[in-house]
Amino acid sequence: MHFVSEQRLDDGVLERDFTLGEIPGTLWTPDSTAPLPLILMAHNNGMARKEPRLVARARYTAARGYAVASVDAAGCGDRPRTDAAEQARAELRRALRAGEPADEIFESLVGPLVEEAAPDWRATLDALLTVPGIGGPVGYSGWAALGIRLAATDPRVRAAGLFAGGYVPHAQREQAPKVTVPLLLLLQWDDEGNPRQRALDLFDAFGSEQKTLHANLGGHTGTPWFELEDGDRFFGRHLK
Repeated sequence: MHFVSEQRLDDGVLERDFTLGEIPGTLWTPDSTAPLPLILMAHNNGMARKEPRLVARARYTAARGYAVASVDAAGCGDRPRTDAAEQARAELRRALRAGEPADEIFESLVGPLVEEAAPDWRATLDALLTVPGIGGPVGYSGWAALGIRLAATDPRVRAAGLFAGGYVPHAQREQAPKVTVPLLLLLQWDDEGNPRQRALDLFDAFGSEQKTLHANLGGHTGTPWFELEDGDRFFGRHLK
């Protein structure tokens, strides 16, 4: 892991960009000498880690005593995309405009993205846990499909906050019972692209003994800001 830039932001959070092989990432840390718990903050498939909503979440969380990291995994952000993924995205846009069923297209796009992204995130986690000042434990926040994969297969992930606003492939729905860590699932009740019943079924499938569902009125990008405060309390209970 090589840090390539750093800046102290006006809220006191240190923002450092890094590279890990071909993986670009950003680490946000507060001004602290204590070993910090780590939260992996994943954007939804294809979105860059510098997207303003993710950066705002990362800075808020870091300022409350966490190391927070995000990367552009394979096929996401500015990293190269395969011809198959670009074709699937074009077909998806056409189907959505035409009001046609799109689950098969979502499956062909999101399924491979999860498979490609998971190794990058595990490699990043390996490297981050060697950075001075980061002591764990580890939490995960964001993209549900990837979070399910990591929480079900990597015992270092101790708690997960997932956003229900994205397509979850069949493979991850089948993995949901293997997710046993404390879980917080955020659902936008009127999300135009994600049927709420599918999210409710997914919540029911999780194997966690401690799981909480927060449902708020509004569309896909309307998650209330106060959910960040509740998320901080959730991670505080399980990572601090």
